[in-house]
Amino acid sequence: MTIRVAAIGMCHWHSIYDSAYLRHLAAMEDVDIVGVHDDQPDIAAHRVSAIGGGIPTFTCYSAMLDEVEPEFVLALGQHDTMAQTAHYLLDRRIPFIMEKPMSFNARQLRSVVEKAEATGGFAAVPLNMRDTPFFAHAKRLRDEGTYGAVTHLYQRMNRPTSERYPAWGSHWMLDPAVANGGCLRNLGSHGLDAFVNLTREGEEIEVTGAQLSWSALGKPVEDYASVLIRSKSGVLGTIEVGNGFPRDGTDANLKVAFERAILRMEGDRIVLETPDGSSELPAEDDAPSVLRRSVEAAVRGDPPPVSVSDCYRAVRLIDLAYIAAGNPYGTAAV
Repeated sequence: MTIRVAAIGMCHWHSIYDSAYLRHLAAMEDVDIVGVHDDQPDIAAHRVSAIGGGIPTFTCYSAMLDEVEPEFVLALGQHDTMAQTAHYLLDRRIPFIMEKPMSFNARQLRSVVEKAEATGGFAAVPLNMRDTPFFAHAKRLRDEGTYGAVTHLYQRMNRPTSERYPAWGSHWMLDPAVANGGCLRNLGSHGLDAFVNLTREGEEIEVTGAQLSWSALGKPVEDYASVLIRSKSGVLGTIEVGNGFPRDGTDANLKVAFERAILRMEGDRIVLETPDGSSELPAEDDAPSVLRRSVEAAVRGDPPPVSVSDCYRAVRLIDLAYIAAGNPYGTAAV
């Protein structure tokens, strides 16, 4: 069976760069990309050309959906239009996956959550850090309790300069009136979602401190952010994100501390430190991507593997972090 997929808002760089969702969909043998949309026709044409051409392009996504009648939608776009697109797709009962943060702020996203819950609509988000081998080991160790409870999570993700966004046709990422933030709005969801997923389900989480910096790149949006969070049961989290890596690549670090052990990433290795010494845990990741699992779940009629509700919990913490840091953009809304 071939799954008909359409793509909305290809001005987002993840269309063909970094996560490169269009490229991954084009490589799936049972997926047929039947239409590609962007408000800017040259962007849509460029994205189609990058995956081999031959796909019709559109500047109006409602017209595209009427014409090509997809079974699933990849929805990207700018932060200030994401929630509107999500509402439209839910109203039309079309299953979709949308890039984080799925909205301009948490208040917008809450309305999408409410509609998805009220209609039973399929609204997925590709938050993939929670499903990596590292966090699979962390959750297993948490559940086994051999080394006690989780006490702290530390995550650093420092990516290359934000100058890459204009080079990739996503200049809007440097406009706070459109993006509503910089590296924290873009990258913060990953570590915050992983923290929420690692702590007790439904547990209240608060932001206890945050700071932002514009000093590395001098752009209108921040290039570094540090956020402190705490669960009601006392688990602490430190999330650092930035756009300060001096070349293509990532300065990254991951640690989960237990009462009597520390799980950490060491390059591509996962190392468990215990009172008995160090041991290396399997780091292979042969599980299907969250994009693939979302397409399959939608076809089966199952719930999304990672939902808009999951995204909301992370975006709410991002808004609270901006408020804690002085809310420089004036538009954080929880």
